[in-house]
Amino acid sequence: MSLPRKFPDTIAIILGISIVFILLTWIIPAGQFDRETIDGTDMIVAGSYERVEANPQGVGAFLTAPIKGFISAAFVIGFVFLVGGAFSVLNATGAINAGLFSIIKFAEKNPKYKGLIVPFLTALFSLAGATFGMSEEILVFVLITIPLANALGYDAIIGAAIPVIGTGVGFAGAITNPFTIGIAQSIAQVPVFGGIEYRLVVWFILTLIAGIALYRYALKIEKDPERSILSGLNIKSGEELAVGDMPELNLRRKMILLALLFALVLLIYGVNEFGWYINEIAALFIGLGMLSAVIYRMSATKAIEAFVEGAQGMMKAALVIGLAKGLLIIAEEGLIIDTILNSVAQLAGDTPKYISAELMFLFQCCLNFFIPSGSGQAALTMPIMAPLSDVLGISREIAVLAFQMGDGLTNMIVPTSGVTMGVLSIANIPYDKWLKWAFPKVLILILVSMLLLLPPLYLFEW
Repeated sequence: MSLPRKFPDTIAIILGISIVFILLTWIIPAGQFDRETIDGTDMIVAGSYERVEANPQGVGAFLTAPIKGFISAAFVIGFVFLVGGAFSVLNATGAINAGLFSIIKFAEKNPKYKGLIVPFLTALFSLAGATFGMSEEILVFVLITIPLANALGYDAIIGAAIPVIGTGVGFAGAITNPFTIGIAQSIAQVPVFGGIEYRLVVWFILTLIAGIALYRYALKIEKDPERSILSGLNIKSGEELAVGDMPELNLRRKMILLALLFALVLLIYGVNEFGWYINEIAALFIGLGMLSAVIYRMSATKAIEAFVEGAQGMMKAALVIGLAKGLLIIAEEGLIIDTILNSVAQLAGDTPKYISAELMFLFQCCLNFFIPSGSGQAALTMPIMAPLSDVLGISREIAVLAFQMGDGLTNMIVPTSGVTMGVLSIANIPYDKWLKWAFPKVLILILVSMLLLLPPLYLFEW
C-alpha cells in the first residue's frame, strides 16, 4: 500500500472535518451554557452547563453549512478581499521592491556591514508579516533574496530563510496583522489590535532570536562553505544579482513607502484612541491603495486590475474562512460545542492556568499541520478557544496570543504550507534538508513562546 503523494488541500480537510462534526452530533450529548453580555462581549456563565434535547445533523446540514458560513462570516470575508486588493495596488507600484533593492545596493557599497544585512532583512520581513500580513508575496521576494544570498557568499538556505523565517516570526508576534489577530480578535470579541504593547515585546523577542540564528549560520558558512547543510548537493538557486535590474527608489516610491508607514502609525493610533474596527481599518487600507496609485500616477485601469488581482489572490483564504465558519455552524446547530467546552473545562478544571494556556498554544501548533491558513484557523478555533478561556479563567487575549504564535511558528516547517513549500521549490532546497536545518530553530522559538505566555497570566492583567 503506497502513501498519498500529496497532502489533502485545506478545503478538503475542512469538508472532511464537517462530516466528522455531523457524526459527532449523533454521538456527543447536546448541551448549552448560559451566556451574558458584559461590555458588549458575549461571555459564558461558568457552571451553568445543562443537557438539552439532541439535535443531530445530517446531509442537509452538510450541504447548507457552506452558505450559512459565508453569510455568518461575510463581514470578515469582505475585509479580506478589500485589504488584499489594496495591498496589491501598493505592490504594483514597485515601491516595496525598490526599498528592498536599495538595501542590496547598500550591502554592495559597504562590505563591512554585510553580516548585518541578513538579520536586518529578516527583521524587515518580520515587520511586514506582523503589520500587514505579508505571506504569499514572499514567493516573489525570494527571487531577490536568493540571488542576494549568493552574491553575499551564502547558500540558498539563507536566501529562503530570510523571507520564510522572517514572516513566520512576524506572524507569530503579530502586531496589526489583519489576517490573523485582526480576524481572531474580532471573533473573540476583544478590541481589534488591542494589547499592542505586549505584542510588540513578543514580536521583538521572537524576531531577535530569528535574526541571531540566521546571522550565526551565515557567519558559519562564510568561514567554511562546506559547513552548509546543502554542501555536496550541487544546488543552483537563482541567477546572479544584477544591479541594473533593480527598480529605482525614486521620489514617488519613497512617498509611497512613507504613506505606508504613516498608514500603519495611523492604524495603531486609531484603534487605541478611537476604537477603530474592521470598517475603519478596511477604509484605511483602501485609502492607502488609492493614494499609492495617485502618487505613482497609475492609470485607473491598471489600478483596478491590480486591485482585482489582489482580491483574487485572497479567494482561497475567503473560501477557507466561510467553510470553516460553516463547519462550526454544524457543531453549533447540533448543540455539541458547549458539551465539548464543558468536557475540556472539567479535564482542565484543576489544572493551573499556565498549563491550560500552554495546552492552547500546543493545540494550535498541532492544528496548523492540517490547517496552515492563519485566517482559516482563526475562524475555526477562536469561536471555541475564546469561550473556553472564559471557562478556564484565562484572558481571551491570551487565547489569541496562543493562536497567533502557534500559527506563525509551525508554518515555517509544516509540509502543508503552500508558501513555505513554494519557496523551497523555487530555491531547489529538498524539504528534508530544510526541516533538518529549520526544526531546531523553530523548537527554540516554540519554547520561548511558551515562556512568553506566562507574563500576561501573572505579571499584569490583560
